[in-house]
Amino acid sequence: MRTALKRGVKLTPNESSEWLRVRMEALNISGLEELHLKTGIDKGSISRYFRQERTPKIDVIAPLAQALEVSPETLLIALGAIDKRRS
Repeated sequence: MRTALKRGVKLTPNESSEWLRVRMEALNISGLEELHLKTGIDKGSISRYFRQERTPKIDVIAPLAQALEVSPETLLIALGAIDKRRS
């Protein structure tokens, strides 16, 4: 999955979900309920963002990025919302 981020392609919904699972595991976040408690974002909404069924609004990017300890850009790439720029 990191390869997809480096190549400058959008992640598929499955890749986005897998990215979230791996990231949460790395941070010892037990599930969407815990991520909800850290961000104040409804767990159903979080799930829909990472299945790419819903585009996150600007006000959820910062809390999600902070809870997942990534930059907003990395989060948006993981959500499939933007392509990674090629250097």
